[in-house]
Amino acid sequence: MTVDGTELETEPAGVEDAQIERALEAILMVADEPMSLVTLATAVGAPVKRVRAAVDALVADFDGEAGPDGTPGVRRGFELREVGGGWRVYVRPEFDAVVSGYVLQQNPTRLSQAALETLAVIAYKQPISRGAIASIRAVNVDSVVRTLLGRGLITELFTDSETGAINYGTTDLLLTQLGINSIEELPKISPLLADGADGFDDVR
Repeated sequence: MTVDGTELETEPAGVEDAQIERALEAILMVADEPMSLVTLATAVGAPVKRVRAAVDALVADFDGEAGPDGTPGVRRGFELREVGGGWRVYVRPEFDAVVSGYVLQQNPTRLSQAALETLAVIAYKQPISRGAIASIRAVNVDSVVRTLLGRGLITELFTDSETGAINYGTTDLLLTQLGINSIEELPKISPLLADGADGFDDVR
C-alpha cells in the first residue's frame, strides 16, 4: 500500500482463534495452488502448530468423521488433500464425472482469444506450470487456466516436488475437438512466429 508516495507493508489481519478453521476453509476454497502450512499461518496470523491442528480438523470435518460429542458428520462432496507440500480442496473422485458434465453444460462453446492462446502454449509446451505459462504470455493466466480445466481441455499432470507448482497438459477431449489422434499431429507454428520457433515445435 502506498501513502503519500511511501510504500507501506500490508500485514494480514489476525483471526480470532475460534474462527481459524472457518477462515482457513474460506482461503482454501479459493486457492488455485496447494497452500503450505506456513502460507496459511501467515494468512490468518496464527502459529503453524495451531494451523496444523485446524487443517486436521477440516480434513476430519470434510470426511464426515464424528465430532467431539460423538455425533456423526456429513461426508462432503469435496476433500482437503495434501499435495506437493501444501493443502488444496479437491472434488472427490466419485463426483468427477458429474462435476465435469455440469461445467461443460454451463459454459459457452466458444473460447476467448486469451483462452485459445493459453491453450496453444500448454499444447506445445506441456508439461508446463502456470507460472511458466504466465511468463510466456506476459499476463496473469489464473482465470483462463481455470476455464480450460473446467472445459476438460487441460488437466493437472503432476505437482513439482520441489516448487509445489502444478504442471498442466492437454486431454483426449482436446484431441477429439481438433480431430487428431495425438498431440504430435499439431501443426508446426514456427512460420507464424516473428521471432522463430522458440521451442514451440518441440512437442513433448
